[in-house]
Amino acid sequence: MLTRRIAIGSLLIAAIAGCAAPQDAVKQGYLFAGGQYIDTKAGQIMAGQMYAEYRIPAKVTKPYPIVMIHGAAQTGTNFTGTPDGRKGWADYFVEQGYAVYVVDQPARGRSADAGNVGEVSRFSADIIEKRFTATAKFKLWPKAELHTQFPGDGPNKGLRGDPVFDQFYASQVQLLRPNSVSEKLLREAGAALLDKIGPAIIMTHSQSGPFGWVIADARPKLVKGIVAAEPSGPPFREAVFGTAAARAWGITETPMAYTPAVTDPAQIAKAEDAAADGPNLVKCMLQAEPARKLTNLQNVPVLVFAAEASYHAIYDHCTAKYLKQAGVKTDFVRLEDAGIKGNGHMVMIEKNNLDIAAMIAGWLNKNVR
Repeated sequence: MLTRRIAIGSLLIAAIAGCAAPQDAVKQGYLFAGGQYIDTKAGQIMAGQMYAEYRIPAKVTKPYPIVMIHGAAQTGTNFTGTPDGRKGWADYFVEQGYAVYVVDQPARGRSADAGNVGEVSRFSADIIEKRFTATAKFKLWPKAELHTQFPGDGPNKGLRGDPVFDQFYASQVQLLRPNSVSEKLLREAGAALLDKIGPAIIMTHSQSGPFGWVIADARPKLVKGIVAAEPSGPPFREAVFGTAAARAWGITETPMAYTPAVTDPAQIAKAEDAAADGPNLVKCMLQAEPARKLTNLQNVPVLVFAAEASYHAIYDHCTAKYLKQAGVKTDFVRLEDAGIKGNGHMVMIEKNNLDIAAMIAGWLNKNVR
């Protein structure tokens, strides 16, 4: 008889294959991972800890849990439901037999902010409308007009005053600047979480994209796969909303292990592609050959995907190309090529979110052993 052990904090639950149990009986709870006491004027407080709520199906049929990490100005609510009350990805993957852990990033949401870890800012409603919820109305990038999947009805769909938009914007919280602060926090807290729960699949979105890379770099034997939904990119520089240099370590702001070794990101030689890979795409900045390899990601399968009407559609292929060049087994999927059309950046809460979840589940079944 096969027994799988799923760690929940200090508690271990044995899920025994073949035992009768209702699939909808789910064990739920939460834990905190990482964190350390720091001295302040008010006395010692904890900083850097990360909240993770778990949902464990009565019958676990998948060998590794999924850790879901939200993006900028968001919390774990992105995965636990939708602003119009539909099923979220957390429940979907539990139904597929996965244990699921949904986090709030350190210094965000229920992972209390120590007040001195970085600069705090928030997204205005105007930014949310233009980039995430009503992009077809503003047409700020190629194919933005194809965005149809954000939920809501009527002329104010995706705009202030629409009940669904207002519910979504009410969920927005602070974010830390620069992103290097969050990378350092997630490298430590993500590693601490995996030390508690064991091997897992990391699922990221947008700003949290680099967190998958740094957690795998810190715990390569414990990361069994990475699903990167429109990860922060492209390599080395910004795109769409500016052209400034970014991600000096290629796909991260903070150090990664390379072979040959890198002690200063200036040692990573860069070369821009001679031409874009297609219309409405940016030219990718990659490594000059011979490319260094990402040492600790060599055995981690990665899925990167981009949505048809998102601003990420013009550059996410560059992140996938960088990973492949660095020796990482990487698949890149454009949702429209998989028959999933009309999506913007907030793929996990849009009307066809479960179609996207099913695509992810299919990839996991084939690539995570």
